Amino acid sequence: MDDRPRIRNPSPYATFTRQDWAKLRADTPLTLDAADLDRLSSLNDPIDVDEVEQIYLPISRLLAFYVTARQQLFRATQRFLGHGETRVPYVIAVAGSVAVGKSTTARVLRALLARWPATPKVDLVTTDGFLLPNAVLQREGLMNRKGFPESYDVQALIRFISDIKAGKREVTAPVYSHLVYDVVRGEQLVIDRPDIVIIEGLNVLQTGDKPQNGRVTPFVSDFIDFGIFLDADEPLLHRWYVERFMRLRETAFRDPQSYFRKYAQVSKTEAMEQAEKLWADINLPNLRENIRPTRPRADLILKKGRSHRIDEVRLRKI
Repeated sequence: MDDRPRIRNPSPYATFTRQDWAKLRADTPLTLDAADLDRLSSLNDPIDVDEVEQIYLPISRLLAFYVTARQQLFRATQRFLGHGETRVPYVIAVAGSVAVGKSTTARVLRALLARWPATPKVDLVTTDGFLLPNAVLQREGLMNRKGFPESYDVQALIRFISDIKAGKREVTAPVYSHLVYDVVRGEQLVIDRPDIVIIEGLNVLQTGDKPQNGRVTPFVSDFIDFGIFLDADEPLLHRWYVERFMRLRETAFRDPQSYFRKYAQVSKTEAMEQAEKLWADINLPNLRENIRPTRPRADLILKKGRSHRIDEVRLRKI
């Protein structure tokens, strides 16, 4: 009889406290200062030098190993096939709920990776640009589903990332404005064979629909080399979303061009009620139905605590 202890519900992740993860920085140099972080952080998403040293420098070191290994594997395959080498970027995804701090994480990572000794070319793309224009969303009755999977031009996003991974020159992506809350007509972001691409978005780790008639449809996460999911408990996400909305009411919403200008013109109580409604009707259902279910697909999960600091790190080990 085998009386050895059995592991129940083994996790595919290795879990680290903040202190244990910080030890993995080793000798990775700090290349950002407080002024850089002020410029890179988003509204209501504070980040300081300690956070970079303890959390993001170990991530940068880990990614250096991963990128090097992937490049070596690619070159070995090219040699085996007898092909000339083509620059194929390493694609990093940053996913998570609204108000969790995806933009800050993506920008800080981009700054750190671009300052590696080899000075790689690092581009950052948000999936917001692939949202369907408001005119289309209104016509299809999807304005209250903005941010849900059906509100994106998924085929355009897949073509974009497929072209990036194929090493094509001057691949373009649409540009989104949070001020006017819409895709900016006529504006494009040009990506020209970078070494690393960071793609940030709510559902960037999502899978596609089930195959129909034997035909398998690719999805964005097929093209991701390394996925990061920013996580936090629902009450914190709720609070951060409402706090951000109320701060925007005092700042960006006051711009005459702002789509949300009307919320700067109502009482504080009315604005708070609207923020709560947007969270309950749109953002919370999207989190539960679409965003959080992608968390197990991430290679790295960063769990935030009350002060927006990352308290726990989970790294996929299998």
